[in-house]
Amino acid sequence: MKIGIPKEIKADEYRVALLPVGAHLLIEDGHEVIIETQAGAGSGYIDKEYLAAGAKIAESPKTIFNEAELIVKVKEPQIPELEKFSASQIVFGYFHFASSEQLTKTCLEKNITALAYETLTDTQGQLPLLKPMSEVAGKMSIQEGAKCLEKPMQGRGILLGGVAGVAPANVLILGAGVVGSNAARVAAGLGANVIIMDIDIERLRHIDEVMPDNVTTIYSDPHAIEQCALNADLIIGALLIPGSRAPRLINRELLKKMKRGAVLVDVAIDQGGCFETSKPTTHHDPVYVIDNIVHYCVTNIPGAVARTSSQALCNATLPYIRKLSNLGLEAFLNESKGMRNALNIHLGKIKHLGVANAFPGLPNSF
Repeated sequence: MKIGIPKEIKADEYRVALLPVGAHLLIEDGHEVIIETQAGAGSGYIDKEYLAAGAKIAESPKTIFNEAELIVKVKEPQIPELEKFSASQIVFGYFHFASSEQLTKTCLEKNITALAYETLTDTQGQLPLLKPMSEVAGKMSIQEGAKCLEKPMQGRGILLGGVAGVAPANVLILGAGVVGSNAARVAAGLGANVIIMDIDIERLRHIDEVMPDNVTTIYSDPHAIEQCALNADLIIGALLIPGSRAPRLINRELLKKMKRGAVLVDVAIDQGGCFETSKPTTHHDPVYVIDNIVHYCVTNIPGAVARTSSQALCNATLPYIRKLSNLGLEAFLNESKGMRNALNIHLGKIKHLGVANAFPGLPNSF
């Protein structure tokens, strides 16, 4: 199989979808790997390393999209990339379709096969290709949120962990999954008062057992969310319903009652966001203010730490890329229900229920 790795063109995206060792192993399997020149540079991997692994270097993305049967990406295809797709091409990467009807519609029209990292599941029903980036995003959400609390960023002017004689910040985390638990661990380590909310009691029990004493678990309901939000200095949106649009838990009215200079970090923004006032931002222009509340809604948070993120991502994705390349699409999908869960679009129809529910007017198989 011809496997193409284009350079990511989303704003401030420096990750690469395949490391040189991945190219080496795929070529050993009998496949051809074509990677766009400088695709790995943002993560610290130069063309010479890919050439040494046996890959071919393409001088333009046009070569990748014209020749590759399988295109492996990190982030969702951008408009210039969408224009280059051809029917029957397999594209494997993050799509987050539920946040963009235009992306979904265009991929349907292009008749590609879209396999989404974020909906593939393992034998335990976990999300092995989303998990590493969720770990990075969860840890970075506190790092970035702490920065946004500083006065030059229009925040409250609060040090997350406080100092002797001065209370630390109050951090509210909505969602106790991979993002939320990693955020809680970092916030607690910095000395903040942390509340983490979820509707999964068993998950909250686990968090209670493994987290330090400055982390409190509270069952998530509308009244509890409002009460905790009013006292919060920093709120992390860490909700996930695989393939579906994120539910919105904080509305504009609540925003008006919150502390002036409080910060919202919406990690769920790539699935549409969990705050009513959320809108996508970039690393170069990461924040905006509404009703005196600072919003940080960067859609590719892990892209800022590209080397760490690329290594973590490729460690997780390479076994699946190899399996897909070696088996072919049909056998790959027939391998397990978890593999089939990765299929979001095929033969001009939406194949994932979460995406279909987000856009009921688009062609689907349900």
